[in-house]
Amino acid sequence: MTRVLLLLSLGLSTTAFANCYGTDTYKTCYDNCGNTYSVQQYGNTTSVQGYNSQTGSRWNQSSTTIGNSTFTNGTSADGNSWNNTTNRIGDTSFTTGIDSDGNAFSSTCNQYGCY
Repeated sequence: MTRVLLLLSLGLSTTAFANCYGTDTYKTCYDNCGNTYSVQQYGNTTSVQGYNSQTGSRWNQSSTTIGNSTFTNGTSADGNSWNNTTNRIGDTSFTTGIDSDGNAFSSTCNQYGCY
């Protein structure tokens, strides 16, 4: 589950494959495109730092879960910050945030999809 979420959150295609080395709390992953990701877990927080080998850019994100809420923030490859909050109630997730261009967004997802 964590690997799938990480790959989805990184925006990787389903054809990307990553080899990870390290411990349960800190690992470094290398994908088949030459990109590198460092993943650190401590308590209820997961932090990811990424390096894009094609552009030389770096990005990061950190997520903390408290109860049914997950708070995520990060810095995109162009240096802009972003954030979102996801609240889960039953099988439904409500997400609101600000993207790296400064635009507000929101979505609601359940077993039937997102809208």
